[in-house]
Amino acid sequence: MIDDLSPALILIFGGALMPLLPRNGRNIVLFGAPIAALTQLCLMTPGNHVLWELFGHQLVTVRVDSLSFIWALIFCIAACINSLYSQHLRQGAEMGRLQDASGLIYAGAGVGAVLAGDLITLFVYWELTAIASVFLIWASRTEKAIQTGIRYLIIQVGSGVLLLAGALLLLNTTGSIAFDHIGLETTGGKLIFLAFGIKCAFPLLHNWLQDSYPQATPTGTVVLSAFTTKLAVYALARGFAGEEILIWIGATMTAFPIFFAVIENDLRRVLAYSLNNQLGFMVVGVGIGTDLAINGAAAHAFCHILYKALLFMSMGAVLHRVGTMKASELGGLYKSMPLTTFFCIIGAMSISAFPMFSGFVSKSMILTAAAEEHMWVVWCVLLMASAGVMDHSGIKIPFFTFFAHDQGHKVEEAPTNMLWAMGITAFLCVAIGVYPAPLYALLPNPELAMQYNPYTSDHVVAQLQLLFFSALAFVVLFRTGLYPPEIRSTNLDTDWVYRRLIPRALTPVLNYSFSLVDRVKESIDQVTSLAGVWLGRQFSNGYLVRDAGSASMVGIAMIVFAAALLWGYL
Repeated sequence: MIDDLSPALILIFGGALMPLLPRNGRNIVLFGAPIAALTQLCLMTPGNHVLWELFGHQLVTVRVDSLSFIWALIFCIAACINSLYSQHLRQGAEMGRLQDASGLIYAGAGVGAVLAGDLITLFVYWELTAIASVFLIWASRTEKAIQTGIRYLIIQVGSGVLLLAGALLLLNTTGSIAFDHIGLETTGGKLIFLAFGIKCAFPLLHNWLQDSYPQATPTGTVVLSAFTTKLAVYALARGFAGEEILIWIGATMTAFPIFFAVIENDLRRVLAYSLNNQLGFMVVGVGIGTDLAINGAAAHAFCHILYKALLFMSMGAVLHRVGTMKASELGGLYKSMPLTTFFCIIGAMSISAFPMFSGFVSKSMILTAAAEEHMWVVWCVLLMASAGVMDHSGIKIPFFTFFAHDQGHKVEEAPTNMLWAMGITAFLCVAIGVYPAPLYALLPNPELAMQYNPYTSDHVVAQLQLLFFSALAFVVLFRTGLYPPEIRSTNLDTDWVYRRLIPRALTPVLNYSFSLVDRVKESIDQVTSLAGVWLGRQFSNGYLVRDAGSASMVGIAMIVFAAALLWGYL
């Protein structure tokens, strides 16, 4: 009987209750719902559960297997950590209630989506993630956040529309809505691939991520970083594993954010670009499609949710205390926030894949998988991207936040609940790096994973060389003044094309079109007015009110008769 209860429904129901409960009740549900969902997930037996019939087609609303379990597990863990991190919001009842409700529903929708065994169930949860998550952006209550949230919602809902259209086309083509391997052979498959690509922030489809995440609240950004894009990676692993195009898309994703992250002044936007970079590693693993590569993608998604959350949590704590995320306005905070500094450094070392930290034991699997398939160009791109992430997330984030150009901020340490959340996450980052066997046992191909050893001399020496030379390059560039300075600026990404260039180019054309329409409307009004005057005259004393003679009537009848004959002949 316990297998019939989806962990997703526990989280969603808990989120729906939040606005109705007093403070103490909200605290119980906020912690209890993620723990209950995690417990329920761990107690479920592998297989398909909760089968429904819809118009003769079977819906598998809960499917637990080796691929879905690890994603659902880390989503539940992230929900537990997020609940602890947001505990300080109990002091602001209205804002806290909104974020608590949307955060739990968002997490539940993510869990439900990865457990979905058919495309219709996936679509329902897919859209629910979009609707629930946008409130984490709107919770900032600034004009910019509202506008950003609207753009975010349009893009995310549009992704769901493409998913539904692809599912219906696939049903028409294959007669099945099962969420298994889909491929790119059909039009429906291509639409679903595009829907997944939007949510995964493929190149040129990525701008919603950098646009929206930095506008969320300090807590909201942490929650957002965990679910949406990793859900898309799971969907690609389930539906498009082994598609070669993903290798090149992923390689591009690892490389292009490096430039933007280096010159960006807003540190949460730096982390958003870094998120693109890390997603690229997972997409490459899915594209390679071997057992080792899929293991690497799953392990990296698991570790990435933890260390990226840790980095966003440390930045959220700084934003909560200082009120800004501009690198040009930060520095010297290690004196006031030493524990936050320490936890941020652990997150930075994890994302940089230092040995003994979580990123190393997952990223090395993807690099090894690329090398085993002799994809040396891709391997080199991934290696270069690893050096880049060391620069912009491993060094830039902690250095410019806590050490460089001391701005004299005298603030309190982060709230206790934030410190506990960061401490637990930091512990997991180190524990996985030191002893990765429990994580490897959860991977989609556990037998192969348990045979993999990331701590070979080749892996360790090569990674340490890469990291130390990256650090040396940063020091040299910074000391010589060649490193891009931290200044107040707005950096232009590819969204400038459709948000600025195209509107500016179309404005004259649209203005001319509107003026032309106005002139045509004026002319029509004038003709109509003249015709009305003429008809009025004719009806009052003109030809139309005169007695028609018999000859006129015969002539009119002949004209009508001739027209009818001509029409029939033609």
